[in-house]
Amino acid sequence: MFLCIAKGFPQSAERKSLLTIARVKYQGGGDWYNDATAIPNLLQFIQRETTMQTAADEKKVEIMDQELFSFPILFMTGHGKISFSEEEAERLRTYLTKGGFLLADDDYGMDKFFRAAMKKVFPDKELVELPFNHAIYRCHFSFNNGLPKIHEHDGGPPQGFALFHEGRMVVFYSYNTNISDGWADPEVHKDPQPVRLRALKMGANIIVYVLSN
Repeated sequence: MFLCIAKGFPQSAERKSLLTIARVKYQGGGDWYNDATAIPNLLQFIQRETTMQTAADEKKVEIMDQELFSFPILFMTGHGKISFSEEEAERLRTYLTKGGFLLADDDYGMDKFFRAAMKKVFPDKELVELPFNHAIYRCHFSFNNGLPKIHEHDGGPPQGFALFHEGRMVVFYSYNTNISDGWADPEVHKDPQPVRLRALKMGANIIVYVLSN
């Protein structure tokens, strides 16, 4: 059974049994709240398709909130600008290097701002594209061609990027696919069910990989 806790993170009695994903409320003007049903639907899918027990809803957290370190997994998405202060960048770096994980899903217009924000968090690290044979694409469901394509944004294939710290993946960034749109309620983006299912399966893979490595 996969543990719903990241190494080094204290958890309350409630959170020991329920996986919770916290959505980052960031500054800069980007719509951090985009697709409000995405994470609850992903959590429900994970509970149904894996051995993990999940919370019913996401949490929302700012980087400087005291409870940041209570959450093993953070989620970011949006269409616009992301801005971290020096203090926020330092705190997010501490969170990630002490056992936390950030899942970021590019929505149209987010890419350049997210990359700049990560450079502020880790000036000495680069996002690297993961090969199709990486474990994140096969740890629960099989994706032989890497990330599934959910929505067209900038043209070209979807790409999965990661940042590593001391050999551990601390950030996964899905680009040019927008998998979290596929997690939202079906009437939001009107994606066909097979497309939504691929998105949910890939989301589950990411969470399973994170909590087992």
